[in-house]
Amino acid sequence: MHGSQDTCHGGKNPRRSKAGFTLIELLIVMIILGLLAALVGPRLIHKLGGSRQQAAKTQISMIGTALDAYRLDIGRYPTTEEGLGALRKNPGYKKWDGPYLSKELPDDPWGQAYLYRSPGEHGEYDLYSLGADAQEGGEAENADVVNWN
Repeated sequence: MHGSQDTCHGGKNPRRSKAGFTLIELLIVMIILGLLAALVGPRLIHKLGGSRQQAAKTQISMIGTALDAYRLDIGRYPTTEEGLGALRKNPGYKKWDGPYLSKELPDDPWGQAYLYRSPGEHGEYDLYSLGADAQEGGEAENADVVNWN
């Protein structure tokens, strides 16, 4: 054993791997991650906007079903003055058999109250959200979500 060189105690081992990454390797990884974020980020943001629009459509449909149940019991939809609160609290009718929503009335996905009008301009009632910008009209995420389309 005197003739063999001990690589564990003093000799260099050519198979030994580096302990970390070089600065250039780290920069390359950071550039690649930055490019991926720049490409994927806008698509994710667009998908989020679309999912909020879909959530608003689903909530409007759910509230519409509750309004229909109210109408079956009372004989008409709540007036604009009674509002959507009539789905949770009896406005004073003997035939009221609610609450027609199991939970409190939700806000739209942008944190605003849904707008309700009865009689409506587009049907027996209008139920809608003004979208992300909280203003009438708009496109994409700012578009109004309505029950009459």
